[in-house]
Amino acid sequence: MNGSRGPYAKGVAKRAEILRAALAVIARHGYRKTSTRELAAAAGLSEAGMLHYFGSKEKLFEEVLRARDEADQARITASGGGAGDSIDGLRAVVRHNGTVPGLVQLYSTFSAEAGDPEHSSHEFFVDRYARLRASLANAVRTRQSAGTFTPDADPDTIATLLIALSDGLQVQSQYALPADPANLFTHLLNLLSTPKRDS
Repeated sequence: MNGSRGPYAKGVAKRAEILRAALAVIARHGYRKTSTRELAAAAGLSEAGMLHYFGSKEKLFEEVLRARDEADQARITASGGGAGDSIDGLRAVVRHNGTVPGLVQLYSTFSAEAGDPEHSSHEFFVDRYARLRASLANAVRTRQSAGTFTPDADPDTIATLLIALSDGLQVQSQYALPADPANLFTHLLNLLSTPKRDS
């Protein structure tokens, strides 16, 4: 049993090392300017050796985005002050995206490619959007119950629109967007929020 766990644990650790290296390289150089050979070199592997851990280039990029999501989730939890409000968390992610244009480029390009139902990462994005919509809709309901969000808003609709805004801002940020994406995101939240009244 221990013998089987040893190689497995090493494989998991190596995958994590590759993903950390890939996140750093893509964040610096972008999706288009980064080859799998460069990613492999950053992890101290041959290209074939690196792909052995993921099966294909597409699965590698899917796992890079999954690792990015995990880092973003940690940011969401931290920004919620323990409450984990995913709306404030998404705003924090939008702000953070301004510091990692290469990963924004990867996300925008790869998510568009995976829109094809035959793409190997299509289901990854289907599941990702479903989970994010559910989390944001729950956050809207919580704010409505607290009286800090307009009661006229349908939670599921607002959740879908917040994701669309976040994704759309990622795309526009690659085309000399004249305003800060996080400020634009905040502007919409302010329109949906209700001021707290002193009793």
